[in-house]
Amino acid sequence: MNRRTFLKAGVATLALAAALPALADPMTDAKAVVEKYATKVDKWDGPTTGPKAQTGKNIVILVGDMKNGGQLGVVNGIQEAATAIGWTVTVLDGAGSIDARTAAFGQAMALSPNGIIINGFDAVEQAPAMEQAKAAKIPMVSWHAASAVGPVPEVGVFANVTTDAMEVSKAAANYAYVDAGGKPGVIIFTDSTYAIAIAKADRMKEEIEKLGGTVLEYVDTPIAETSQRMPQLTVALLQKYGAAWTHSLAINDLYFDFMGPALSGAGIPGDGAPINVAAGDGSESAYQRIRAKQYQKVTVAEPLNLQGWQLVDELNRAFAGEGWSGYVSPLHVVTSDNVEFDGGPKNTFDPDNGYRDAYKKVWGV
Repeated sequence: MNRRTFLKAGVATLALAAALPALADPMTDAKAVVEKYATKVDKWDGPTTGPKAQTGKNIVILVGDMKNGGQLGVVNGIQEAATAIGWTVTVLDGAGSIDARTAAFGQAMALSPNGIIINGFDAVEQAPAMEQAKAAKIPMVSWHAASAVGPVPEVGVFANVTTDAMEVSKAAANYAYVDAGGKPGVIIFTDSTYAIAIAKADRMKEEIEKLGGTVLEYVDTPIAETSQRMPQLTVALLQKYGAAWTHSLAINDLYFDFMGPALSGAGIPGDGAPINVAAGDGSESAYQRIRAKQYQKVTVAEPLNLQGWQLVDELNRAFAGEGWSGYVSPLHVVTSDNVEFDGGPKNTFDPDNGYRDAYKKVWGV
């Protein structure tokens, strides 16, 4: 190649480089994701119009497992909102098993409620009972009964309430990537019983690998059996991966309720690796661990109490014959640096955005 041809080639290369967008910096991008969701939530972006209170209703809450802190937080919000709107509430506990949830659904139908709220289990699991409720024209709303937000008409759910599960998973994965300095060795914990759990775990795996991190193992273990399984499983994973295991990513906080003693027994300090990061739900026990820096560093919290209010609002819209609100509740990356705001000592993500007054205004109460 002569000098003139070489110079022309060089100029062409520079021109092409200038025309192309700059290569993405994974670390900068990941930090931006974390920062976006770690900021204070103080503005109401939910519904400001809707039907007035359809008072005097009797509703049943079918809870997947009252031992689950996320589900319990939602129940508390529903009860608080139901008092404000003038409804009577019956709570039935599915006790963490399919058989118990089937029995609870049968009990709910025997009560002939005006409406049913499904809390924390996959709607498809109870398909026959769901069909029975649909046939009886009993409106149903749900929390985490499907992977998407909004109506699930195939199972008769007027509106499924959740944060954007894929954004929750993305935020958790990006935190682990940043915290590990761009070199995370991750173990992901999920439960294939639930469609939303698999969707969240798959999204975390995809995000970690896209950023350039390593997924050491994808562990499918039942949420309902974490107290029995996690201590021994933690020891086995430590023996298998050792220092390569820098971070845990779990689809909710419950997995970390039972890891601490095993990690402590292995001589790992409360703030040592593996660092535990939960993609939901922001339970009280998670807040306590994060505040004390004991075997959990982050939870990507959902506003559980607010979501309880949203469930009541959605059911009120169903009673009034209107469409669902379209609202997707906010998520929040909770760390030891920001644990004192957006809930603070209450050990929950309870945003100071005036949602209670906003819903009361919509309902005219």
